[in-house]
Amino acid sequence: MEEICGARGSSWDAPLALFGGVHLLALGGEEPDPWSRLPQVLREHRARLARFVAEEPVQTNEVQRAWGLLPGFLSAGAPVLDLVELGPSAGLNLLWDRWAYRYPAGSWGSDDAPLALHGEAEGGPPAELLERRPLVRGRLGIDRAPVDVRDDAAALRLQAFVWADQEERLARLRAALEVARHEPPELVAGDYLEELPRLLAARAPDALTVVFHSASTAYLSAEDRARLGGIVEKAGEEAPLAWLSYEHAGDDIQGEIGFETFALDLRVWPGGERRRLARLDGHGNRLRWLGP
Repeated sequence: MEEICGARGSSWDAPLALFGGVHLLALGGEEPDPWSRLPQVLREHRARLARFVAEEPVQTNEVQRAWGLLPGFLSAGAPVLDLVELGPSAGLNLLWDRWAYRYPAGSWGSDDAPLALHGEAEGGPPAELLERRPLVRGRLGIDRAPVDVRDDAAALRLQAFVWADQEERLARLRAALEVARHEPPELVAGDYLEELPRLLAARAPDALTVVFHSASTAYLSAEDRARLGGIVEKAGEEAPLAWLSYEHAGDDIQGEIGFETFALDLRVWPGGERRRLARLDGHGNRLRWLGP
């Protein structure tokens, strides 16, 4: 284990990288069942796994989070949306309007959608919100290492970072990848703190630009999170804008909420007042509605 992980061994994501590398051996057909003989697999593929751990960033794209994000997009209240996702990985959640959604109060999306998302929801979202049907006109994401889903090897690596026994997550990811191959969103390689001001300065006035992110800002320092807030607030003061955040709630967490440690927050300019719409778990499986 230490020989494989090397200098990355002390990093929090070293186990994710290691087991992603093992899972990739299975997905590629080289080791149909590596888990039943894991010690031998680690020895026999030590050099390859060490290279994978050293070189491959852990990239995930949790499609289920769109189930938590949808009420936020609908709450933005605009008929036409231009999307900008921060840290999109392969950009699959930029395609959220292609999926179908199920909530206790009703459904959203086409009955023949290639993917239907559902979860455990309490208190909403309300049926009247689910009646809204905004048009998504633009889709753009900014990521340090965006995943090109048209590249078979890259798509396979993305699947490898899903735990091998989580078959439902893998099925969702594969269904979304198939759609994205035919309709890939535009992805910009770079630091979104550097790229975002330029992109927002060029936004079109005839649609509401929605900047959104999910489980992305945890990788920023406190200083950079404040910098992101300053960038978005400045842009919001200059022209209409929405900012949708699905992130860990941090100091706002209360003991009685259990696994609902993430929050769905929305700010819309003019005005820019923060609205906390919901509490969620990290992967978009549970939602407690707080919004109107």
